[in-house]
Amino acid sequence: MLGFGDKAAEFFRILNPIEHTRTKQAAQKYKVEPYVIAADIYGAGNLAGHGGWTWYTGASSWIYKAGVEYILGLKIQNKTLKIEPSIPKEWKEYKIRYKYGSSIYNIKIKNPNGKNTGVEKFIFNGQEIEEKQVKLRDDGKINEIEVII
Repeated sequence: MLGFGDKAAEFFRILNPIEHTRTKQAAQKYKVEPYVIAADIYGAGNLAGHGGWTWYTGASSWIYKAGVEYILGLKIQNKTLKIEPSIPKEWKEYKIRYKYGSSIYNIKIKNPNGKNTGVEKFIFNGQEIEEKQVKLRDDGKINEIEVII
């Protein structure tokens, strides 16, 4: 939320359970599901590195929100779509496919200057939009959005 995309991605990676189970040895140390956010990762004694309190209420929704909204920048409010990324500088491009009712929004975010944040251009179906947002429509159309940061 502060625009520190490099740190945001680093912290997201640290929280991601798959990162704690990349090897058989790491998985045996972690001891919980590699697909569920753990509320705790113990740091002391013989339990150091063990996950705890998996399936914790709300944890998965918060990590999803952090990844989709705060890092990738996909924000939907009052049927309005905005893209406000906070990404690592080395990410040159990524894509999001968003379905709204019967409509599809193909979104391509380009980062040619290696920035963390700050939308310079928002192009919707070939036209630059100064407001850098679009009202979502459930009209069955396929829409193309290009965002340059």
